[in-house]
Amino acid sequence: MSEQNEWSPAEQAEQLRSLLAEVITAARTNIGTVSDPKAQALFETTAEVCGGLCHAYEDYAKREPAWR
Repeated sequence: MSEQNEWSPAEQAEQLRSLLAEVITAARTNIGTVSDPKAQALFETTAEVCGGLCHAYEDYAKREPAWR
C-alpha cells in the first residue's frame, strides 16, 4: 500500500474492515473477563454492530449490487 493519504477507497475500506474485525475480537474476548452483565451486554452489542459494519465493508469490496 502507498502512504495513507494516497490510498485508494478500496484500500481505505479494507483497512477499516480490518480494524472493525479487531474490535469484534477484543469485545468478544472482554465478555469473558467481566462479571457485570451490563458490561457483557455492551461488549456483545459492540461486537454485533461492528460485525454488521464489517459485513457492509465486505459487500463493498465485492461490489455487491447495493454498492454499485
